[in-house]
Amino acid sequence: MDLAPSPYHHGSLAVQHRVGVAEQAAHVGRSIGSGIKPVAAAFLGLQPMLVLGAADAAGRMWASLLTGRPGFLRATGAHSVSIAANVSGHDPLAETLAGGPVAAGAIALDPRTRRRMRMGGTVRPSARGLLVETERVFANCPKYLQKRELYETGPETPETGAVRRGERLDPDQTAFVRAADTFFVATGTPDGADASHRGGNPGFLRVSSPTELSWQDYPGNAMFLTLGNLERDPHAGLLLLDWATGTTLQLTGTARTEHTPGGGRTVRFSVSGVVHAEAASPLRWSEPEYSPANPPVRTGPPMASPDEQGAEGSGVRPRHTG
Repeated sequence: MDLAPSPYHHGSLAVQHRVGVAEQAAHVGRSIGSGIKPVAAAFLGLQPMLVLGAADAAGRMWASLLTGRPGFLRATGAHSVSIAANVSGHDPLAETLAGGPVAAGAIALDPRTRRRMRMGGTVRPSARGLLVETERVFANCPKYLQKRELYETGPETPETGAVRRGERLDPDQTAFVRAADTFFVATGTPDGADASHRGGNPGFLRVSSPTELSWQDYPGNAMFLTLGNLERDPHAGLLLLDWATGTTLQLTGTARTEHTPGGGRTVRFSVSGVVHAEAASPLRWSEPEYSPANPPVRTGPPMASPDEQGAEGSGVRPRHTG
């Protein structure tokens, strides 16, 4: 009889049982460890970017981008990663991270190889920049990752262009969202924070109003870490990148999951804060080679929620690959 503690909290377990993947999730959960193995340390050392998810002082979740030349991420022990960088001064997490330690999730995603690695624990300031002390470390499959080549790396501290802040999407930002094939999502509970990835063909992230987004949850690794967190706390943060120009779009708000009898899932995100920074990243990437796993994008106008439409919502949401 396996008496090992579950790597999942009750939110994730509830979603796993509802979807009928509890046994699969228990098996996959064995891959979650607390230590950084040599292969993971080598992977981190090659990466030019890291996405960090955490809550600000007001409890709002944000996903933030950190960049540097390969080597800026360095495993300094079995449970620690040194980051020779910090978020930009305009970033919503700048003040929070400077006063750490804070609970945080992180994802290192390499579009060149379609590999990704996730960590969860705490982050605090260090002499080098930031230090992540890990409590959870694991890899995810390459599903829904678009392949891109890195063709330019600018200065390690780029001069960010114009920064716009607001509480709703403007027309340019709406077009930005609708063109996206990738975004990162940060969620959290009292047990810790998580940062994950979502990918699909352009149009998979839908805009129904300046404050309402949605996406189908495509089948994934059965962990349901993101959806499990949202079962307990609806606060979430999204990060979108313009891979060609380095512009970033950070959104904060709340999210809820709608389930349908056939097993489909749609996540609906309500925007309450927007930070749009031009040329915030020094990285410039090629046009994407879309993942062969990406489902066709549903056509037609964005579907309203059941409350708005008087009908049952639909959608499919992937197991939490993040």
